[in-house]
Amino acid sequence: MNPTLILASASPTRKKILENAGFCPTIKVSHFDEEAIQVSDPTSLVLTLAQCKAKAVAADFAGEQAIVVGCDSIMYLNGMIYGKPASDQVAIATWQKMRGNYCELYTGHCLIDMQSQRTVMAHGVTKVYFSDATDGEIASYVSSGEPLCCAGCFTLEKLGGLLIEKIEGCHTNVLGLSLPIFRKLLRELGYGIHFSHQGTAIEAIAHE
Repeated sequence: MNPTLILASASPTRKKILENAGFCPTIKVSHFDEEAIQVSDPTSLVLTLAQCKAKAVAADFAGEQAIVVGCDSIMYLNGMIYGKPASDQVAIATWQKMRGNYCELYTGHCLIDMQSQRTVMAHGVTKVYFSDATDGEIASYVSSGEPLCCAGCFTLEKLGGLLIEKIEGCHTNVLGLSLPIFRKLLRELGYGIHFSHQGTAIEAIAHE
């Protein structure tokens, strides 16, 4: 029997990434208080938060044949960490720093195998280069409401894509879940992936 994939996230984008790759994740929101973790190093922060989210959900699947996935993303710009903006004013001020500039988008990933109780983690970093957006473009983009829902005040796959010049690195990492990292971590746990018309399955790697 193949393990069930549990996504410890309320993010519709992360869910869509997995679904587009052929998986059928079960959604279990962690409700973990991200403000409880105060770390200044971006790598440590995203890995710690990803692990905390996964652990918060894992307790509900103890002993089951399941793999729990937790993720967290932040924007690192000019030596500062940015999560979701608290208000329109904060989003506008942040975009005034972003335009014509570039950031590093960090996403931490944590997978917990509920059968073996093994935990594996990794993070990805993608450079995102922003256009020299006008004050009017920034104001109207923020008024759309989209930046308030995203780490770093932007999306790549929706409206915000119009204000992005280019990226360097994994694009699904910017969206919140890097598929290459996800596959790598599955293999560290001893699992491979199998493609079919019915979808993508997670299978234990046979040992010769």
